[in-house]
Amino acid sequence: MPINEKTPRPQEFAAVDLGSNSFHMVIARVVDGAMQIIGRLKQRVHLADGLDENSVLSEEAIARGLNCLSLFAERLQGFSPSSVCIVGTHTLRQAANAAEFLKRAEKVIPYPIEIISGNEEARLIFMGVEHTQPERGRKLVIDIGGGSTELVIGEDFEPRLVESRRMGCVSFSQIYFPGGTINKENFQRARLSAVQKLETLAWQFRIQGWNVALGASGTIKAAQEVLVAMGEKDGFITPERLEMLVDEVLKYKNFDALSLPGLSEERKAVFAPGLAILCGVFDALAIKELRLSDGALREGVLYEMEGRFRHQDIRSRTAQSLANQYNIDREQARRVLETTTHIFEQWQEQNPKLDNPNLSALLKWAVMLHRSGVEY
Repeated sequence: MPINEKTPRPQEFAAVDLGSNSFHMVIARVVDGAMQIIGRLKQRVHLADGLDENSVLSEEAIARGLNCLSLFAERLQGFSPSSVCIVGTHTLRQAANAAEFLKRAEKVIPYPIEIISGNEEARLIFMGVEHTQPERGRKLVIDIGGGSTELVIGEDFEPRLVESRRMGCVSFSQIYFPGGTINKENFQRARLSAVQKLETLAWQFRIQGWNVALGASGTIKAAQEVLVAMGEKDGFITPERLEMLVDEVLKYKNFDALSLPGLSEERKAVFAPGLAILCGVFDALAIKELRLSDGALREGVLYEMEGRFRHQDIRSRTAQSLANQYNIDREQARRVLETTTHIFEQWQEQNPKLDNPNLSALLKWAVMLHRSGVEY
């Protein structure tokens, strides 16, 4: 594509997620109508570890958080306030001195921080998954964080059931695995507690039902990575594979001793409690299979900021962006689409059992891109 000095530089957006365990920042820009992720930053802050019995954040935890925000602020130099959104989650919702943290943060990073509710966090997580995952149909979305777990059922960018429960891998570590001790009794207590916290919503979720279950967050990503390293190459999480993980974890006596293939050093301290919560969620909702989602809270915040992407299929956006980039002859594409659609409709009549609602969309995108030279 020729360089045009008059072409405006694509606007960049940043979403920052102040989680209970880690702070995340994702930066994106809009190019040819498509959102492109151009940078990610993540830092372990262990904010939830700094909450005392009175829900007061310690000075050490506040300092860790402010140091991370200072790092993020360096990368965000030159960003307008309208292009940056920072959200605080469970630990900041619980902290009695959250206002003090926010006041001190103002001196470190020149953008407002919004502490969002658990249900709003769940909704944004769902939108992040919906915008970034190709799966269609009704979705169950699960995100196990450091201090809370969010669960959503929704379809076509419309959340139907939205719930947030106060159980996370950091809080469960403190309650059920004191001193990092791993044993069958601790694990079962944590697992049962997760089931009990979901009792009041489990029947609603089961009645609503879902076509595909997707998991976002470090806990689910870590479980998936360990399973892949153990030979389960498709990365799907099933009840049987979870029990296999539990058996492996219970071979160790404490967090520090954990040595599982694919498990990072920084995940050791929260893997067992996160796994117990995940098992409890599977038990309560009778989940048969869970897939990992690339998108989560920060992606949801990004797409909310850039309103033109609201309620748009990521595949349609990508196909349209490629068509623009390669200057596709739209009139020729229209004629080809008319012909292929006519043939496709005849095939549908002859093969009703083989028909799939995704096929017509795939045909449309193939027609749009068939002259681009791009392999799809």
